[in-house]
Amino acid sequence: MTTYIATSQPEQEAKQVFYPSGDGEPVAETYDHLFAILTTLEVLRLYLQGRRATVLANQFLYYAENFPKLRVAPDVMVIYNVEPGGRDNYNIWEEKQVPKVVFEMTSPGTQKEDQEGKKDLYEKLEIQEYWLFDPKAEWIEEQLIGYKLGDNGYERITNNCSEVLQLRLEVEGKLIGFYRLDNGEKLLVSDELVEALRVETLRRMEAEALVEQERQRAEQESQRAKELEALLARYQEQFGDLPKPD
Repeated sequence: MTTYIATSQPEQEAKQVFYPSGDGEPVAETYDHLFAILTTLEVLRLYLQGRRATVLANQFLYYAENFPKLRVAPDVMVIYNVEPGGRDNYNIWEEKQVPKVVFEMTSPGTQKEDQEGKKDLYEKLEIQEYWLFDPKAEWIEEQLIGYKLGDNGYERITNNCSEVLQLRLEVEGKLIGFYRLDNGEKLLVSDELVEALRVETLRRMEAEALVEQERQRAEQESQRAKELEALLARYQEQFGDLPKPD
């Protein structure tokens, strides 16, 4: 039976807890990582249409009621036995279901957290499968590693087959290819949808770049203001207050 953290604080107090839906951090490190996230999201969303399930990408998973700092944002997560559609964030104690499958599009910069912190957390939450995909093959030679929950924690998946999704996963360049186990058919998206995903990926990356530029500009202005304040303080220390205009 899946376990998660819950508290016994009064209901009124619990209602006052705010669970943010974002933290201002970039969705992904590079175009390739973001495109892999969005494509995986859309392929699995179409695959699960008509079922009581949802697929979410880069949204906060809150696992401890009344503790909004206890959260993680999987790149892609698949949840069964819940209402289809999107959410601002996912609260386990409200939905009564833990994600069954999680994908992380990994890189050297996230390697340690993906292999240790997130892996340990997902194991404790009893997420049935955990997949690491390295679009650029920067630290995973075979690009794709899967784990399934066993009696003693996570065990390597040796055949690249997801028992939960009933799909076989294949590395296809910088994306994951998904094939049905029952008939071998590949899950496809239309050329129009692929192009739309490319455009959306570029739009998001450009928007994040603008936000980063604005953040750097604000930091530079703040630094200049501090330098001027320091200069004024040194002047006042040596010569007293500035003369007032007539």
